Amino acid sequence: MILISPRRKIESQSPVIMGVINLTPDSFYKGSRYTAVQESVEKAGKMLIDGAEILDLGAMSTRPGSEEISEEAEIERLLPSLLAIRKSFPAAFLSVDTYRSGVAREAAKNDADLINDVSGGTFDEHMFDTIAELKLPYVLMHTGGKPKTMQDNPVYTDVLEDVRSFFTKSLEILSLKGSDQVILDPGFGFGKTIEYNYRLLAGLQVFSKLGKPIMAGISRKSMVNKILRTSPVNALNGTSVLNTIALLNGADLLRVHDLKEAVECRRLVGAYREFGNGL
Repeated sequence: MILISPRRKIESQSPVIMGVINLTPDSFYKGSRYTAVQESVEKAGKMLIDGAEILDLGAMSTRPGSEEISEEAEIERLLPSLLAIRKSFPAAFLSVDTYRSGVAREAAKNDADLINDVSGGTFDEHMFDTIAELKLPYVLMHTGGKPKTMQDNPVYTDVLEDVRSFFTKSLEILSLKGSDQVILDPGFGFGKTIEYNYRLLAGLQVFSKLGKPIMAGISRKSMVNKILRTSPVNALNGTSVLNTIALLNGADLLRVHDLKEAVECRRLVGAYREFGNGL
């Protein structure tokens, strides 16, 4: 997997690990909230030591039922930590989690390397043009609607085919605009029932056929908690199980809250593939 921003490059033969740093007071998992700049810098440093290749900074919660904040408020939350983390870790590959082209533009201006868009360009008509202009890698995620209402009875004819079709059409548009560094994220928990989430997990290889890296963002989500009858704070073991399944099914990138455990999943799956091949 190779990702190139105007300033930095990731080149890895192994699946890449992205660490989540939420600069919000209301993200679904309390343990990922870092509203003080120094806290976010310290967390970034620990994640990098633990094996993160990418740090993903989000300044507006997109959990189910969340309320939007203004673009100005999102930028005001984002920039102090983005600038401080960049100053402390000049070589780090930094992602910004936003669905607004204006925020993406400000992030790029302040040395971000990747834009992670949970809306896949559906919430802001200018996003694809902006990404092409910025020449940044881009996470194209599928969602079933706005965060506030996306879990209100989501229905698909065939969730794998519907998401694959969305990716295919979006990739064609992005390619025409000159943007080819695209990562595909099926959007676990974004407008999906538990059954749909597990169908997507089982069918990840369908998306691999599109020729782009696949990201799995499962960490501590409801597809763990509702099955195990637990809560995000107690969902680490279940997350590790599903991250392992995602890697076995072709995920090229894991977006996680817990770096050490995700790196262990990657190492064990790597050993399984190396030593179990041909048995």
